[in-house]
Amino acid sequence: MPRAALTGSERKFLRGLAHELEPIVHVGRAGVTETVLGAIRAALADHELVKVKLAAEREERGRMATAIEAGCDAEVVGLIGTIAVVYRANPDPEKRKIALVR
Repeated sequence: MPRAALTGSERKFLRGLAHELEPIVHVGRAGVTETVLGAIRAALADHELVKVKLAAEREERGRMATAIEAGCDAEVVGLIGTIAVVYRANPDPEKRKIALVR
């Protein structure tokens, strides 16, 4: 079953939660590789909401964010400067740490 897209208010709520977080994964010059995607998937499984540091030029960061969304089945809820905020709810409702009101 495809997951529902996040609303604007849900994205804003998640960005607020991410404000105090530090980047967990750093994407270097090699770009979004399968290793990087694996690290992001593992971080999302543990935390649901993570910051990813993107070491790339402005034009490339948007493409990296799109690749992360596709490769991790997640949503980029914010892209500010070199930081992407990525969210994926835990598939098990019992293990979810972040409750979104829908």
